[in-house]
Amino acid sequence: METTIPHIIHERLIRGREVVNLLTIVGASIVIALAAQVAIPIPGSPVPLTLQPVAVLLVGVTLGAWRGAAAASLYLLEGISGLPVFAQGHAGPIWLIAPTAGYLYSYPFAAWLAGFVSQRGWGSSMVRSICGMLAALGVIYLGGWSWLATLTSPRVAWVTGVAPFVLADMIKVAIAASLLPYAQRLVSRLS
Repeated sequence: METTIPHIIHERLIRGREVVNLLTIVGASIVIALAAQVAIPIPGSPVPLTLQPVAVLLVGVTLGAWRGAAAASLYLLEGISGLPVFAQGHAGPIWLIAPTAGYLYSYPFAAWLAGFVSQRGWGSSMVRSICGMLAALGVIYLGGWSWLATLTSPRVAWVTGVAPFVLADMIKVAIAASLLPYAQRLVSRLS
């Protein structure tokens, strides 16, 4: 058995799953970043309507708990480092204290929860996957609402940060659940 560094790298990284996992996580963070660019400003709300939440949920359900959370965390690191990946092309550490920061902070937790329930078989049926995604969406709402509530008040945070998005997010979750089998097949081919 060869013990040279190139052989060990080839055996453990290239032939192993680490490279595939890394590339999958990077690709999923790019999916979240692209979804963030589909942003519609909501009058009276500091939070735009974006496709980020559905991308985070789909990434979590498709990749599983730890890879989904890693992809969402990488997305945050990309934005903090200055890449224009946040909604409407925003970037930089200032967005960690902006009105939308609570949503951003919640993404790794929501992706983890969506992946966790998916790994327990909830992604196998449409109804169960929708329930799992709604639970993860609740994490996003809670994160966004709680941050906005500290900046304003609980009522204002609800009216401006949650209520305008509920109907649209329900539709996005239904679309994500219908896309789930295709996304899972794609990831299983890569893995």
